[in-house]
Amino acid sequence: MATITSTIENGDPKLGVEDVDVAGKRVFLRVDFNVPLDDQGHITDDARIRAALPTINYLLDEGARVVIASHIGQPKGKPDLRNSLAPVAKRLARLLEKECPLAPTPTGAETRSMAEEMKPGEVLLLENLRFHPGEEKNDDKFARELASLADIYIGDAFGNAHRNHASMSAITKFMNPAVAGFLMIKEVSYLSGAVNNPMRPVVAIVGGAKASAKIGIVERILPKMDKIIIGGGMAGTFHRALGYEMGNSLVEEHMVDTARSVMNKAQELEVKFYLPSDYVIADKFEASAETKVVPAQEVPEEWYALDIGPASTTLFGEVLQDAKTIIWNGPMGVFEVDAFSRGTYAMVNHVANSYALTIVGGGDTDVAVHAAGESRRISYISTGGGAFLELLEGKELPGLACLTDKS
Repeated sequence: MATITSTIENGDPKLGVEDVDVAGKRVFLRVDFNVPLDDQGHITDDARIRAALPTINYLLDEGARVVIASHIGQPKGKPDLRNSLAPVAKRLARLLEKECPLAPTPTGAETRSMAEEMKPGEVLLLENLRFHPGEEKNDDKFARELASLADIYIGDAFGNAHRNHASMSAITKFMNPAVAGFLMIKEVSYLSGAVNNPMRPVVAIVGGAKASAKIGIVERILPKMDKIIIGGGMAGTFHRALGYEMGNSLVEEHMVDTARSVMNKAQELEVKFYLPSDYVIADKFEASAETKVVPAQEVPEEWYALDIGPASTTLFGEVLQDAKTIIWNGPMGVFEVDAFSRGTYAMVNHVANSYALTIVGGGDTDVAVHAAGESRRISYISTGGGAFLELLEGKELPGLACLTDKS
């Protein structure tokens, strides 16, 4: 089994699900079933449910009684039928081909009775953890109530591992052992391998709106990369650091010096650093706006740079041609609007057509890959957005740090 720690680089190895005997035991399995729902409450993408199936099926095969817990949406600490896990229970029952009863509340007498009556090989899904205010407050009392439902804790919610919540962190004070599930192990192992021991050349693609949200990641991984591509709104801050006028484009003036420092450091380390050479610009931030393509140094006053241009997509494609490892987080533009989606979708095609090991990190990038129909040609798509970024940045993830050390 792969070894995981609470950060990419340091920390004590953690126990995994195969390191403990679960036969006949009640296990508390924390997963991330925060799936998207449409206006009728139907699941539009069940990828996160399917990602947890290896752990669930292993536990069932071993004869465990599996109490599954997750959150969905933002119900703000009180019951809200719009954020019920009922659709998830229905989908999970179909995927497992067995009954999946839904406990009416995350804790309480009825829920405890349902857990105690479980037989080996059965599952029970708790109602939305965030229906209780103690979940997001990392409350010990709520955590203790959750812990009373089972004997062993299994953390498999990588997408929520950066959250210091009761079911992710405080609960492990009252459950021993607390071990990692297969998805948690897989997520951390993929990213750790790509950063610490990659096949080279290794290329990082970093996009998204704000430089302030991503520049710490760029700084952290810079010494380990061969090439870095910057796209999205955050590229404007780097171009301002080069002295370009960016019109009404998003530029974080307080990050300009940091951006300049990062580019200087890349030069010192001989890491090739790529910015867009042209932009698709618009006279207003709307789908109906007038658009045109201009060189990066020629964005007019009052105009917005909202996507990378065709020369940039060609350049970035050439940069990726010899890559052996690609890590990508963040779109190249406002891809939700058709007029500004070409750069992101072109990048999806470049990455999908690469012969490299390709790792895409959650959130908007995940949405773009699925929308382009290229998910099967990506080596690994992370289920976590924030957790993916914080792990890249070298931060300790609470949902990993609290698991039992192998030592």
